Amino acid sequence: MTSFDLDLSKYSLGWSDDVEYAFKPEKGLSKPVVDQISWWKGEPKWMTQFRERSLNLFEKKPMSPWFANNMPDIDFQDIFYYLRPANAQVNEWDDLPEQMKATYEKLGIPEAERKYLAGVTAQFESEVVFHRNRVELEEQGILFCDMDTALREYPELVKQYFGTVIPPGDNKFSALNSAVWSGGSFIYVPPGVECEMPLQAYFRINAENAGQFERTLIIADEGSKVHYIEGCSAPVYTSDSLHSAVVEIVVKPSAHVTYTTIQNWSPNVYNLVTKRARVEAEGHMEWIDGNIGSKLTMKYPSVYLVGPKATGEVLSVAYAGAGQHQDAGAKMVHAAPETTSKIVSKSISKDGGITAYRGLVRVDEGAYGCKSHVQCDALILDDQSESRTFPYMEVGEKDAQIGHEATVSKIADEQLFYLQSRGLSQEQAMGMIVNGFIEPVTRTLPMEYAVEWSRLIELQMEGSVG
Repeated sequence: MTSFDLDLSKYSLGWSDDVEYAFKPEKGLSKPVVDQISWWKGEPKWMTQFRERSLNLFEKKPMSPWFANNMPDIDFQDIFYYLRPANAQVNEWDDLPEQMKATYEKLGIPEAERKYLAGVTAQFESEVVFHRNRVELEEQGILFCDMDTALREYPELVKQYFGTVIPPGDNKFSALNSAVWSGGSFIYVPPGVECEMPLQAYFRINAENAGQFERTLIIADEGSKVHYIEGCSAPVYTSDSLHSAVVEIVVKPSAHVTYTTIQNWSPNVYNLVTKRARVEAEGHMEWIDGNIGSKLTMKYPSVYLVGPKATGEVLSVAYAGAGQHQDAGAKMVHAAPETTSKIVSKSISKDGGITAYRGLVRVDEGAYGCKSHVQCDALILDDQSESRTFPYMEVGEKDAQIGHEATVSKIADEQLFYLQSRGLSQEQAMGMIVNGFIEPVTRTLPMEYAVEWSRLIELQMEGSVG
């Protein structure tokens, strides 16, 4: 194989800005810290109690072996669990403090908001600092705001669904999020309403040793349709940061939800996310995951198909460079008859990076006529890197149609020679091959995000060959 130095892990967002905070609590996790977060936010008593119960669960719940083995150096008492910027949330871009405005201008958030997006939420550290909901959304009855605002303005709706798709006791990190959550997005789409343009949120960790624990809740009522896109970044520090989010999605009968993540965390972030959707009869849920960066990512978007003829799909791409481990995958639970699911997982590894697909397909007893297909494709760019696959199948009905296929490949000298003979540099040829490999996922993105995703790959390759 031709020798080259393709560094997809080169991180282009590794700067930080000086920001004033309302207060900066001591590191560590305790009941006083949890109560302080709830007090600062002025939350109702039931939410404070929810947080306290979740903290108790977190303290009692052991680390799952695959978490403990892959992150032995994490210290939960060496993290800031709540960083509150000094300024309040605004809905006009010019009202943001100059430091924050400069940060998001660099990330292109204002331009994206003006050109493409139906609504935008920007979260800085623990709090949402900017939110805009376009007039046409409000006219349709679509509710789109941060979770803290939703708790204040739509308390009954939040209480009805909060923690029902992912209870605090689901795993250690869902318990942690439930105890210290802050920010995140809330969306409610009324029956029969289609949100024609994507809604977007951007999450930024700026401080060293900071944790970010946003909580997102999306409710798509009967026959509605919505597409939500999130982006993530953090500066590079020598100390590790923790991102542990929870995303709950309720898909009512015949509703359609697409959830897209373009993740570009710095190589010092532990990214441990619990994402789950509950899909009722003839509803459809689609997760689209693009994962570049982070020290360790453990993320398995799941779909619980609880109504007849419900469908679910997960399309994901993960890249692991030097010192990086991407442990990603999906879970599909067929709990109702005639449900269908599809998982397509693409991974790229180089410089000793490790990628792993870890997935579950389960067909419950009584869920007849179910179909599921899993496809795992790995591209390994050198002899030091690894690709692993851990598929789990639990089938409780004889007529279920379950398929799994996996491929592992390297870039051949012949491919590079052919493209270079057509006038491309080795760097351009590599970029074309990698982009072609991930094209099945790229083509599912809205055009402007597909371009952004391809440019991320290309920018990180720039100057890295030869």
